[in-house]
Amino acid sequence: MTSRFAKTDDAVARLTPEQYRVTQENGTERPFTGEYDHHFEPGLYVDIVSGEPLFASSMKYNSGCGWPAFAKPVVEDNIVELRDTSHGMVRVEVRSKHGDSHLGHVFPDGPSDMGGLRYCINSASLRFIPKEEMEAEGYGDYLDQVEG
Repeated sequence: MTSRFAKTDDAVARLTPEQYRVTQENGTERPFTGEYDHHFEPGLYVDIVSGEPLFASSMKYNSGCGWPAFAKPVVEDNIVELRDTSHGMVRVEVRSKHGDSHLGHVFPDGPSDMGGLRYCINSASLRFIPKEEMEAEGYGDYLDQVEG
């Protein structure tokens, strides 16, 4: 079965310079500058390139790290984790499966009552779909994972 989510030349061409730098060149936005860092409206966060569902607002929390933080992905299979040894550190990079977008990193220091993980994600790699628009945009299957 072919996924309806894919990286296309058109989607990449529509990215802003910052979205391109983050998703296609493994960049990181400056802390506390991303549009979703302090955004807590009910809805779904999808890959800016492919549109694949990544994180639900119900799993978002304020970690204070300067980037949006999520306890777990909405669809585990849409997340690819890779060893990252850049910048003199050993980390786990998080990428989208279908869009191959660099999203951020995952750390084992999240809230224990939510599973203990902190997916530290760049706002520039995400598009937010408000709960009331999810059905119309084809994401109705994920409404049960969004609070409110």
